[in-house]
Order: sequence, then C-alpha cells, then structure tokens
Amino acid sequence: MKIAQVAPLYESVPPRAYGGTERVVSYLTEALVEMGHQVTLFASGDSVTSANLGSVVPRGLRLDPDKPDPLVWHTIMLDQVVKAARSFDIIHFHTDVLQLALVGHCETPCVSTAHGRLDLPDLKPLFRCFPRHPLVSISASQRAPLPHANWRGTVPHGLPLGLYSLHEQPQDYFAFVGRISPEKRADRAIEIAKACATPLRIAAKVDPADRDYFKSAIEPLLDHPLVTYIGEIGDDAKNDFIGNARALLMPIDWPEPFGLVMIEAMACGTPVIAYANGSVPEVIDDGITGYIVKNQEQAIAAARNIDRIDRRRCRQVFEQRFSSRVMARRYLDVYRELVETTIAA
Repeated sequence: MKIAQVAPLYESVPPRAYGGTERVVSYLTEALVEMGHQVTLFASGDSVTSANLGSVVPRGLRLDPDKPDPLVWHTIMLDQVVKAARSFDIIHFHTDVLQLALVGHCETPCVSTAHGRLDLPDLKPLFRCFPRHPLVSISASQRAPLPHANWRGTVPHGLPLGLYSLHEQPQDYFAFVGRISPEKRADRAIEIAKACATPLRIAAKVDPADRDYFKSAIEPLLDHPLVTYIGEIGDDAKNDFIGNARALLMPIDWPEPFGLVMIEAMACGTPVIAYANGSVPEVIDDGITGYIVKNQEQAIAAARNIDRIDRRRCRQVFEQRFSSRVMARRYLDVYRELVETTIAA
C-alpha cells in the first residue's frame, strides 16, 4: 500500500527525548516500511526515517530557538498533505483535531488516531460536527466519552522488539518515568518507596505548565535519602533505567489513554504497579505483568510482593501483544477496510 503518516511538528520523529505520539508514529512507520509498504512520513525535517520524508520545518518546533507558531506550520503541512493526497491509498493523521475540517473534502481515504484524553467538554460538539471521519482509539477506555464517534478500531501501541531487552536480575530500586504533573502522582510513588524502604529513581520532565506544581508539591519531597530525581531521559537510557528497576511505579490519577511506559517496562521484563485508571486494566495483566491497585495500601502491598512476578513472562507478553509489527498489522486491517469501503462506494 501507499501510505501517508502525518505526525505533529512539535518533536522530531522519533523525538530526542520525551514525546509519546512522535515515538509511536516512528515505530509504526518503520514497521510498515519493513513489511514492504511505500510510506511517506510528513514530519519535521530533523526526523530520521526509512520512509520518504516530507517536511515544512527544519526541526521540531518545541526545540526551535525561534519559537515558530505551531498553528501556522501545521496548517502549511496539512495543505501539503491534501495536495499530495492522490499519491496515496490511505492517509493516517496523528495531528489531534487540526485535520478534521480538511479530510471531508479529500478523495483519498483518511483516518485519525486519537492519542490523548477524550473526556474534555469541547470534544463532544467538535465530533458531532465531524461525525463521519474514521477514528482509531489506542484503548477501549479512551473512546468511552465519545461512543457515537466513527470508531473503526482500537489499536494498542507497539514497540520494536529490539528496542528494549530483558533484565532478569534487577537492582534494588523502583522507577518512575514520564512527566511531573498532578495527574501522574509522583508524590504517591515517593510514598510507596518510602513505605517499602526501597530507593526510588525519578526520570521525568517538567513542562512549563507544571513548574509551579513541581516547586510546591514535588520538590520538597525530593529531599529524602531514598529519592533521586534524574530529570528527563531519552530512549538510549531507558533500557537500563527501567530494566534494572524492581518495578515501575505508575500511581496515576487520571484516565490514561494508553501509557506507553507500561509496555516499555514489560519489554524490559520489569513489572508495573499501576492504579486502575484509564487503559491500565487493558494493558497490565494483574498478577502476571504487574499489579493493578485502587489505593496506596494496595500499592504498597503490591510493591512489597513485586518479586513474585516472573520477569521473563513480562517480556513474553510484550512480544505477543505489544510489538510494533503487531501494531502495524492491526492498522493495516483498518486501512484495508477503509480503502475497500471507498472503492465499493
């Protein structure tokens, strides 16, 4: 198939460090190319890909010192995509909602993956305005707030098999990876580690919007001998950082649409302790790849018993359910159905 992947321009594909959507777009693109498909990736010019690269900006916008207007450059990119639409069998958007007003006028079948939370009040009237556009969710729980949208499938994220390796013998610490924000609850992770008398290593970025929260709620908790704050790390460091941990702590307080870090941990053989919010019950097999908890008492008990989880089994489940090739095959099913439906019409 001739496939266009349209990525956000905030980060390169793959991103230098944090950037979940851009990472997934990269893994999907590379898997599709390896499977013999002709793929064009629309992304920032500093992206690295084996697909054809179409770019309108030289680098990811977040790291551009000139601070370009994201709306302007996404508009230019989407115009470029639509003008090239006849070159493709399918166009796959990962650009949130920016494409919705354009795709209804495009003769080439289009589909969008929703990468974020969908329980925001403005989204209901938006998708009532565009009820026919095909959508893919990344978990069943993610799509629940918009049950009447044109859902064409649920495709969990996937990672390349060789990106992370099994670590059978962990070191004595817990890991927290992601963002420092109120909904990610690093404070809960610190409480769990302290209750277990186990060191906690925190590898997380602080977005500008969360700096006040970090200063007031989290930074005072870092002054403890068991807690080490490392900051943002990239893929090259994640394998050992997550893989050497006894467990990944994910005590979230929001409807997580997917939680890529959970399958990163599974790929390393590291079990996950996560609150039962959002997609967590769809990703973690309780008692097999980690423990699903509802409160701090359960989380602390799970952390104390984490060595009961078979790390080799965690890796096996990852390979069976969450590889990038599995993800690509599921998207291909969606693509083919949309193309066949368009031809039949």
